[in-house]
Amino acid sequence: MKLNHIGFAVRDLERAVQFFKEKFGIETTHRETGGGFLIGFLETGGTPIELLQDVTPGGMMTKFIEKRGEGVHHIGFEVDDIRSALKAMQAQGVTCIDKEPRGGTHNCLMAFLHPKDTFGVLTELVEFPEKHHTKTE
Repeated sequence: MKLNHIGFAVRDLERAVQFFKEKFGIETTHRETGGGFLIGFLETGGTPIELLQDVTPGGMMTKFIEKRGEGVHHIGFEVDDIRSALKAMQAQGVTCIDKEPRGGTHNCLMAFLHPKDTFGVLTELVEFPEKHHTKTE
């Protein structure tokens, strides 16, 4: 398991992208819209930052920002087999928000673990099926 990305909740994706470009020289490497979000990935030379803005007002990121402010929303760990990882977490008493993986950015499968069991940090498990299937073929 390795750290895959850090997700930030932002009010204005364009403003956040511009800030990181101007202040740190970090470029956006990937953008997409999905799951009710505008998403931009910043390549840091290590662990990417995923910027998330709600497509419509009142969504999940807006509620998070109203409660906690803009900033770190979750961390994502890459796993080889997300279904096995979810089963292992459940067997160890970790509360899984998602009982089954769902589709995410970059054609990944993803599932979240409840922050009450992960030291207050929403934790995402991500699997890239194409990447892992290629290794075994």
